[in-house]
Amino acid sequence: MTTHDRIATLMHEADTYAKQGRYSAAESCWRRVLELEHDYAPALNFLGANALAKGDLATAAHYLDRAILSAPEFAMAHANRSRVYGAQGRADEALEAITRAIAADPASWGAHMERACLLEAAGRRRDAAASWSLGLAYIPATAADSPSLQPLLSQARQAVKDNQEELRTFLQDRMHGALDGCQSHAELERFRHCLDIVTGRREFVTARPLVLPYPRLPAIPFFDTSGSDWVPELEAAFPDILRELQGVLEHPQDFVPYVQTEAGAPKGQFDALDRNLDWSALFLWKNGARIHRNADRCPLTESAVQRTPQNVVNGRAPVVFFSALRPGTHIPPHNGATNTRLTVHLPLVIPSGCGLRVGDEVREWTPGKVVMFDDTIRHEAWNRSDELRVVLIFDVWHPMLSTLERELVASTVEGIMSFYGTGADLGEL
Repeated sequence: MTTHDRIATLMHEADTYAKQGRYSAAESCWRRVLELEHDYAPALNFLGANALAKGDLATAAHYLDRAILSAPEFAMAHANRSRVYGAQGRADEALEAITRAIAADPASWGAHMERACLLEAAGRRRDAAASWSLGLAYIPATAADSPSLQPLLSQARQAVKDNQEELRTFLQDRMHGALDGCQSHAELERFRHCLDIVTGRREFVTARPLVLPYPRLPAIPFFDTSGSDWVPELEAAFPDILRELQGVLEHPQDFVPYVQTEAGAPKGQFDALDRNLDWSALFLWKNGARIHRNADRCPLTESAVQRTPQNVVNGRAPVVFFSALRPGTHIPPHNGATNTRLTVHLPLVIPSGCGLRVGDEVREWTPGKVVMFDDTIRHEAWNRSDELRVVLIFDVWHPMLSTLERELVASTVEGIMSFYGTGADLGEL
């Protein structure tokens, strides 16, 4: 057996003993490793940590200094050396040592937490908050769920929250009242959102198109409809559209399950809704084809939608339908296929307890008031009432796309369909 093999065997035995709580036996194995290789850093680190646990700080420092000299990038040795310095009351040196541990292993969540504690003890609360934040970012889920760590994690979260609120106050003071009296100004909405993200009140959400991502389009959850000249005309048609909906609702058998997964295809988060009339649709147009039987009964609805900048792609769009959600139904969070279009909702039958979340923003529909959003941002919808909810849904081109870009996008989607075949799973592209 080679020296390398003998060391590997002893390390395995030492690890087994340590897991069993037989630290004396583990220590014996590591000492035998040192007989084979005098400056073997893992052995020196174990012996140093073991001496520290026994309160023998001088011996611990001796072994750990040797480990660091042998392997300067050995993060654990630096972390243990920091603990020795801390036990000796040498706070500055403890902080330096734990900082070296982090430099050697930046993703070590425990080292970030230890550094945060040292910084807080030194009165450096803002620096500590940064370390707490990194520790929370790197901690794995298994550790984050550990009951024994909950007091430490609560301390970390509170420190981060307090620091963010302090930062918010600091930044607002530097603005010298620039935000005062502007509570209703739309021009400041994005800045306030930015300030909320920077100070931890909101998450930064972005679009994640599943099939066709189009660059340099802003990820806006809900679009301001006041800039779309077609919206007032569509909203003015609300009474006519509602009347036509009430006519088709008299024939519920014409509604079909919205989710209809092909046999053998993965169902994912929509499994509970697959071929389920809890979420149903009556299509006027589907995959670019007019559904004559349905559209003929809703001429005013069809006419109103046709006066909007509809998304048009041969074999794929327009898609226009009444979306019905039964009581207690939840559409789980999901992302759409491409950000080259926006989804339009004209709310028709809206009982209380119905809502839509896009990113971190939640809206309740108001009958007759258009809602327009980017469905490539993670979104979900629900009906928590005991009545049916119905919304008219269709897509329009993203307003930032030029006429030429729309033509090129349509050609690209048609090309993707041709390349993969009409049976390919391209989502709702």
